Amino acid sequence: MNHAIRVHEYGGPEKMVWEEIPLPSPKPGEALVRHQAVGLNYIDVYFRTGLYKAPSLPATIGMEAAGVVEAVGEGVTHVAPGDRVAYATAPIGAYAEARTIKADRLVKVPDAIAPEQAAAMMLQGMTAGFLLTRTYKVQPGQTILVHAAAGGVGLIMTQWAKHLGCTVIGCVSTEEKAALAKAHGADHTVIGLESLPARVKEITGGAMLPVVYDSVGRDSFTTSLDCLAPYGMMVSYGNASGPVTTDIGILAAKGSLYLTRPTLATYTAKREDLEAHAAALFDVVAKGAVKIRVNQSFALKDAAEAHTALEARKTTGSTVLIP
Repeated sequence: MNHAIRVHEYGGPEKMVWEEIPLPSPKPGEALVRHQAVGLNYIDVYFRTGLYKAPSLPATIGMEAAGVVEAVGEGVTHVAPGDRVAYATAPIGAYAEARTIKADRLVKVPDAIAPEQAAAMMLQGMTAGFLLTRTYKVQPGQTILVHAAAGGVGLIMTQWAKHLGCTVIGCVSTEEKAALAKAHGADHTVIGLESLPARVKEITGGAMLPVVYDSVGRDSFTTSLDCLAPYGMMVSYGNASGPVTTDIGILAAKGSLYLTRPTLATYTAKREDLEAHAAALFDVVAKGAVKIRVNQSFALKDAAEAHTALEARKTTGSTVLIP
């Protein structure tokens, strides 16, 4: 038996329906994975609403999960039935009890990491890792700004950046989230966007920042640019408040700034890059430098409740869905 959350038309959380679907058989190069935990990420909202289009409807959304390999197709050698695995990759389809997926997108999960932790860390953790070490390679002694610092990526990025020797300014929406960000290493927190550039100027003694990591999107974009030093880099990696639309001339006006819109898919497209980013994440978690907080869990069939909480900014850290 196999059930999944299906989206028949784009819209609100109520458009997600719990349905029985056939159990697929793995094709050559694929593995059948029985999920133990599914990760909740804001990109799932984009696919539900239609901001990002599914290949076709009805669709099963979801990018990240952890589970056990039940069967493999012809030609698969690096995973086998019984292996504990995780993934964070397209195509969508993780909101299911079981699914097939290309085996070269799977990584084996160390024994010390529980399924819930693995499902909560792959997409968010590898995202934090490539943003800090490849998109803009932070250096010890630098001061950086992390938006949504109490969220899933934000908490991981804050801890990882501290491990790399950075001073972290975390932008959050509430006092509770400020306390959580500070508990995970943020040196400074700023609540809301209105005072953010002034606070950055105060904290940096007027120098401003070499990089801003912004997952909020439209509402924070211009404010983030105002926090950068000349030649600074704006890393826009999410659209929680809506997509960014701007005249690139603003980059010249605000100091010959750089702008990038990176994705995990690009940075892990090659198998060797996927393995390297996963290994780096497992390493910082094993060392205790990064702690993965699973602060909320919902039954997979109740994914609509999880989306409602996520969009209302009522979640902190990571959230998982349990089949």
